[in-house]
Amino acid sequence: MHPSRRVRAQQQRCIRNRTGNSDAYAFFNLLTGPELLDEVESLLPEHRERLFPPTETLSMFLSQALSADGSCQKAVNDAAVKRWAGSLPLCSTHTGGYCRARQRLPVEMIATLTRHTGRLLAARAPATWRWQGRPVRLVDGTTVAMPDTPANQAAYPQPRSQRPGLGFPLCRMVGIVCLGSGALLNSAIGRYRGKGGDEQTLLRSMLDTLDCGDVLLGDAYYATYFLLCSLRERGIDAVFEQQGARQRSTDFRRGERLGPRDHLIVLAKPKIKPDWMTQADYAQAPDTLAVRELRAGGKTLVTTLLCPKQTPRSALKALYRERWHVELDLRNIKTTLGMERLSCKTPAMAIKEIWVYLLAYNLIRLMMAQAALLAETLPRQLSFKHTVQIWIAWGHCGMGTPPDEKLCGLFVLIAQQQVGDRPGRIEPRAIKRRPKPFPLLTQPREQARERVRKYGHPKKLK
Repeated sequence: MHPSRRVRAQQQRCIRNRTGNSDAYAFFNLLTGPELLDEVESLLPEHRERLFPPTETLSMFLSQALSADGSCQKAVNDAAVKRWAGSLPLCSTHTGGYCRARQRLPVEMIATLTRHTGRLLAARAPATWRWQGRPVRLVDGTTVAMPDTPANQAAYPQPRSQRPGLGFPLCRMVGIVCLGSGALLNSAIGRYRGKGGDEQTLLRSMLDTLDCGDVLLGDAYYATYFLLCSLRERGIDAVFEQQGARQRSTDFRRGERLGPRDHLIVLAKPKIKPDWMTQADYAQAPDTLAVRELRAGGKTLVTTLLCPKQTPRSALKALYRERWHVELDLRNIKTTLGMERLSCKTPAMAIKEIWVYLLAYNLIRLMMAQAALLAETLPRQLSFKHTVQIWIAWGHCGMGTPPDEKLCGLFVLIAQQQVGDRPGRIEPRAIKRRPKPFPLLTQPREQARERVRKYGHPKKLK
């Protein structure tokens, strides 16, 4: 037997054996368990019986996030076909009722479900998914483009580098992700530019998401004095890349030497109070902070893990390489699920659409965690896109929520495709395939239409 087939057969036997255990469906049952159902019931708004009640509307909204089409028309068409297949009366395929039902959905309901699902998934992750017995949380930010409407532009202005009428409104999103399970624990959304929309401010609004004993892993943007102080007060350790200006001035001959290019230093509180900070908070902040700086993997890291025996440089180097997973998680949300460009034309609906994508992401991670647990592997070794494709195909077959006897096959299919371990992978940020030979739109669309009426379409680029 071929080695790959032998490994696959061994995985399938392992899953079948473990699905007989009483805890075999611990993760998957979160979807229908009393804890999550009670959470859903408590968040439901007051409503009367309609064609699209809140739970049905949210289910259709989630199917849009997982669909390559993503249109309201397809969601309504699918619902109409399912009603007819289930011997229910025919309903209209017009999208007006469904769109109004989406508007009635409270955004806080979707956001709370997302946080609750992520928290349950991270809490039930086995200890083998942790780093040195401690949960690791990843943090990073990204931007999301919205349709170019006056309402979106007013709430989330486009970058100043784009000319009026030619750009797209942008919002900034910062997420906290569990390294072990891949679950999104929380997210904060703000303006791309303007006061209060930077990644530091958005992260500070979510610090209550972190628990004492967590390890926060992030890039150089987060290695600031006051954030490190806030994390230390909460009993949270941090591992960040050192900021560029400090990295260039790092001198390992100073401070307490712990090893080659590894030392302890004492940072002094900045003399100038940041604009976002109150005078009282600035006065209460400690005057000094002891941190550890080390050179590992071609980067200078700063951390509050000060003991070189408990956390040697090799362990911190390996841990920081895991930070790349948050980049892949954001890519899965934006590219694989399709959140890179939103479709809702008002700010309230656009934010609601973001939370629906995040909830869909967590539900996919829920299935991946269950498949990984039963296959005795790590969730990070399974393919997110493959899981999405399997679940969509399952839904197209009319399977719905799989019964217990079908779970084994579903998890076997999910666990079959594993991603390669490619440490230090480098790819050029360039596109090989050329776009269609049309010129760029360099003036507002109304003016461009009038120009076409007068002079016709411009010639294609060669």
